[in-house]
Amino acid sequence: MDSFLAKVTEINDVINSFAWGWFAIFMLLGTGLICTVITKVFQISHIKHWWTNTIGSILHKSTRHNKDKGAVSQFQALCTALAATIGTGNIAGVAAAICIGGPGAVVWMWIAAFLGMMTNYSENILGIYFRRKNSEKEWSGGAMYYLKDGLGAYKGFKTIGKVLAVVFAIFAVLASFGIGNLGQINKITLNIESAFFNNVTAPTFAGVSVVNWIIGVVLMLIGGFIILGGLQRIASFAERIVPFMAIAYVIGSLIVMVCHYDKIGAMFAAIFKFAFGAKALAGGIAGEALKLAVKNGCKRGIFSNEAGLGSSVMVHSNSNVVEPVKQGMWGIFEVFADTMIVCTMTAIVVLSSGFIDLETGVVAEGVSDATLVAKAFGNVFGIGGEWFIALAVLLFAFTTVLGWSHYGSKAVEYLFGVKGAKVYKVIFVVMMVSGAVMTSSLAWDISDTFNGLMMIPNLIGVLSLTPLVIKLTNNYVDRNIKGKDIKPMLSLFPEVQAEMEEKLGK
Repeated sequence: MDSFLAKVTEINDVINSFAWGWFAIFMLLGTGLICTVITKVFQISHIKHWWTNTIGSILHKSTRHNKDKGAVSQFQALCTALAATIGTGNIAGVAAAICIGGPGAVVWMWIAAFLGMMTNYSENILGIYFRRKNSEKEWSGGAMYYLKDGLGAYKGFKTIGKVLAVVFAIFAVLASFGIGNLGQINKITLNIESAFFNNVTAPTFAGVSVVNWIIGVVLMLIGGFIILGGLQRIASFAERIVPFMAIAYVIGSLIVMVCHYDKIGAMFAAIFKFAFGAKALAGGIAGEALKLAVKNGCKRGIFSNEAGLGSSVMVHSNSNVVEPVKQGMWGIFEVFADTMIVCTMTAIVVLSSGFIDLETGVVAEGVSDATLVAKAFGNVFGIGGEWFIALAVLLFAFTTVLGWSHYGSKAVEYLFGVKGAKVYKVIFVVMMVSGAVMTSSLAWDISDTFNGLMMIPNLIGVLSLTPLVIKLTNNYVDRNIKGKDIKPMLSLFPEVQAEMEEKLGK
């Protein structure tokens, strides 16, 4: 068995290095750059418009409330997407990027997010344009559908579109069990143990501490109540928890930053000096330092906000929105909130803590990326700071599980129908206990690979449909910003187009 697991690990490492290597980074950044150019730098040129129509419209009844049985409100769709994207990557992931790639990784994380805004925008408008109602009158959309009906509509690409749609759905299901379930629950368990049961000797069952079993069962019961209640229950929970946890984390981070105000200038100087190879990490070769900064900054930014992976499209497509571009704008804000705000807060906490030498980029002795953020908060708040991070990881990771349960169920629905999705949810909930008691990181590593592999078919779909992205964007801008009286482009399907036009006219 050990030799078999060693072989599986070896094979996975090879595939993972491809899925999350330079090819993936160039493909993701390249797609983001293309989407930015074809939309005429929408995230900047129309910043006032998309800001007003996203977070600026939060008090509008139409943004927060939903009357459609098979949909969720625009704000709920955002919160559910953020529930899945704001996870352990925003804390441990950012710390790891800085430990490996140095302070300069932060700049590349920002660059990846800036371009990723328009990748996420493009995914979401395609998701809305190609969505349809399932047998239970609930919206279904995602990369599967724009691959099959979008890419597949090109002459000679019908079979390729169908195959890539199935491949994407399979990768999404496999990733949902690992990175969206086992890995997150395992992180929660380890953090709770470290913060609250570090000096407790508990009895074991099947070779695993009873504490782990109890944590797993409790999380399974809570998760089961929410997940089996359907998307609207998940969205309702996310709508309440996500804003609270994000704001609390930002406030806590700002307090840490203020307490280390004397390091702020040196911190930002180090970020930009290391970003472009002006300084080499720990006296190493500057060129290698630059590669580490670029790779780790981009990878962690992408890993955190998931722009380009095609995952969050599956919940944005459930929005009660009429205009595809309006949901695309929520996609821009999603990446902004996840990376530009939450990940940046983590970077500030880490770099102002004193645990990173801002001259050399070297991490202090006895500190690792796994404990860096907790120790930084502990420096200011004492043991309460470490408890705060344990709670943050709990909320961030648990809401990620809820979001990914929806992604996986939509992928299963595409493959096996609505009944298959119901069976999937039960299996997904039961497997949460496994995440709490697993001792090997192999399941996490394999799921990380599948998570990266989702990107390839998704980006093929997005890139092939850039002409449509241009048309949808121009149509929206002409009607809503320039005031032209032209027919709206709302859906691929005539019956849905008619329904949306009627809603638009009200």
